Order: sequence, then C-alpha cells, then structure tokens
Amino acid sequence: MENDTIAAIATPVGNSGLGVIRISGAEAVKTADRIIRSRSGSGLDLCKKPTHTASYGFVYDGDECIDEVMVLIFLSPKSYTRENVVEISCHGGMYVLGKVLSVVLKNGARLAQPGEFTKRAFLNGRIDLTEAEAVMDIISSENEFSRKNSISQLKGSVKDLILDLREKLLSECALIEAALDDPEHYDLSDHMDILHRKIVEMINDADKLISSSKDVRFLKEGIRVAITGRTNAGKSSLLNMLTGYDRAIVTDEEGTTRDVIEEKISLDGLTLYLFDTAGIRRSDNEAENLGIEKAYQYLERADLILFMIDSSRELDENDLGIFEIIKEKQAIVLLNKSDLKAVTDINTVKRHTDRKILCISVKENDGINELKDSIRELFNEGKISDNNMIYLTNERQLDAFTRARDSLLLVKEGIEKGYTEDVLTVDIMDAYGHLGSVIGQSTEDDLADRIFEDFCMGK
Repeated sequence: MENDTIAAIATPVGNSGLGVIRISGAEAVKTADRIIRSRSGSGLDLCKKPTHTASYGFVYDGDECIDEVMVLIFLSPKSYTRENVVEISCHGGMYVLGKVLSVVLKNGARLAQPGEFTKRAFLNGRIDLTEAEAVMDIISSENEFSRKNSISQLKGSVKDLILDLREKLLSECALIEAALDDPEHYDLSDHMDILHRKIVEMINDADKLISSSKDVRFLKEGIRVAITGRTNAGKSSLLNMLTGYDRAIVTDEEGTTRDVIEEKISLDGLTLYLFDTAGIRRSDNEAENLGIEKAYQYLERADLILFMIDSSRELDENDLGIFEIIKEKQAIVLLNKSDLKAVTDINTVKRHTDRKILCISVKENDGINELKDSIRELFNEGKISDNNMIYLTNERQLDAFTRARDSLLLVKEGIEKGYTEDVLTVDIMDAYGHLGSVIGQSTEDDLADRIFEDFCMGK
C-alpha cells in the first residue's frame, strides 16, 4: 500500500469558493494527465511539465466535462510527501469535489487513509515524528501560543535539541567502547569526572524541559474550570459574565441549574473550558440529585475550581463539604455579592482553606479583572512564555523524554557508585534510544499508525 498512488479531498467539508483534491505517488501526474484537458479538449501533457508549475484545464469523466480547474505539480523529491504530488483546485461545492475525486480514483489512485500524506512525508524522511505531530497541532491550535509552538516544532526545534543530545551521548559511548577495545591508547581514569559533569548538566536541562512541558499543556489544550458552590451563589451569573452573553438561565429560584453547562472562552492566550455545575445541596428532586452527582464528577476532573460563596449568607454543611474537596485541587474561592452586607467574610473563609480568596460582585462586575489575573498567575507564573523556549507538547514525546532522563539518572548513579564502563554504556544507549523515539527513529510501525490515524483526511 505504501507504493500506491493515493488521493483525497484536502479541504474542509462544506461548500466554499475553492476545494482541493490532493494526489500523491509515482503515478500522480499520469493520473491527473488522464482526466484533465485544455479548453479545446486536447491533452495538457502534464507529464512533461516541470515541478512547481500551474496549468489551467477541465476535468473530464470520459466525454463529460466535470469542472474547470487549476493544476499544481510538485515532482519528487520537492514535494510535501517527497513523492510526485498533484493538487487540483476545483470549485468548492462538495458534490463537485466528490465527482472530481471519483474520477481520480477511477484513473489509477486509491482513497487515502487519514493522515496518510503526512505519514508518507515521515516515512520518506522529509519530516521527523515531532514535525509530523506539529502539523496536526497547527491544524487544531486554538490560541496564539499553541500556533507559535507548533510552528517552532515544525521548523525542527525539538528535533535539533534531540539530535544534539543524541550526538553527545553517542560520542561518550564511542569513547568508552574505544577505551575498552584499546586500553593502551585510551585512558578513562580522569574522564569519569568529566562524564559525570556532562550527565548532570543533561539531567538538569532535561528536568527543566519536562517541568515546563507539563505546565504548557494548559496553554496548548486549555484549562478545565469547574464553577461550584451552593445554590444561588452566583455560579451561572459568573458564567454569563465570563462568556459575555446569557449562556445560563439565572433566576432567584434555587436549583435552576441541573445539568452541567459547558462553554469555551479565551483569556489572553489561555483557553478556558468553563463548566457551570449544579448547586450543591441536599435535595429530594431526582433530576437535581443527578445534576449534583455529575457536578462532583466534574470537580474531580477539573484543573481549576472556582468555589462561589454567597457572602450575604452564613457558611453551611454544603460549603464545608466543598472546602474538603478543594484541599487537593487548584482552586480560587470567590466571596460573591460584595455589594450586599457581608455575613461571611475573608477571615471566616480563611479558617477553612489556604486557597486564594477574592471578594467579587458579579452583579456589579466588581473583582472580575482580578479573578482573570489570578487565573493567569496560577497557570503561567512567568515560567511559560511564547518566546523561543522549546516545549514537548504531547504525552508521547514527554513520556519518551522522561524515560531518557531516567536512564541518564542511572548513568549518574553508576558513575557515583564506581560501576565499570561497560555497564554505563548500557544506560547511555538506553537514553540514546529513548531520545530517538521522540523524533521517530526506531519507532514501531503500530505507534506511527496510531499517531497518523488522528489526522484529518487529505493531510
């Protein structure tokens, strides 16, 4: 199948001004040449065209003219996949695109699998695995940080880092092997201290990258924010305030919110997934109790809990139960209704939690900017920026890099315990191998298949 000529619609589903059919493989140009003719009906001789040229013509299915098109030709190896690639720009109606694609498939191509074009770019050595994953990250990016970091990976920032580390480890391993084979000409008696310093430096750099990459998940994927509290504490009003419109129904009647209301907003580059949950209280209503049970589930999965307290009422057992939940969670306590006479104040709340406490009034839009600043501080803290720092932005990369760091720790421990050089080389090469899996060297086929299955069709 890897030698087949493949084709797919490369533009999103739906009617638009233009749509693109992408073809890749040894027979890509010949396939296009069979179906595209000039205005007079003669062939275009696409097989004689040089790379990176555009031609104008019409797609034909036998004697039937299907559409007016522009054809772009990219000859191997100067193409996205390093194979011959043809892109046919048609009119963007889905019916027309489907007709053109069916003609392409009848004339020598098969339908591409999701991500197969990018997979071929990876298999043909044009990009490494981190660059391939960056392609998907660019497509799915939802904020400026995610876009910039994906572009950085696509340009090879992670690959360059990994290759540099692998080169250093390989040089050290080669020196040790040479000394073992020819001890008369290679003396390692003074080199272990040098190797120890180099390994410690690599470990420190790796720890920094791992730490920052764990934090950066929030910037890339978004922060799950659960809004909780007793009934009528102002949860739905806060959701409406943050989204900028009346997303949730707000009334004086308690228990209005029974299901979880979800909304996504952007906060200065941070993507927040807001979940307005049912008010926590004891109830005899079955539907409300189901909503409360679901609220607890969302609190468990949340990255951040906004605990709303009605400052005009005394704390009760429901509030005290939520204080127990947020002991192990990232949370901000919001004393709402500061425009009313306070019955519960900051000092009262401080007796139950060490989390940050803000006095706000959703009704008067008071303290909302301070809340937004506090969220930014919790998930940025100045450690993550959109400058030229390098981040690992998915669990696969982070897991492989962490395994490499763990192998380096074994090398450090082995040096300190006086292990022989041949034992050290085992852990050095383990680190070398784990680093290779980050960029796709020595990657199992089934892992690559799983990665590219998540891509959209035509990419």
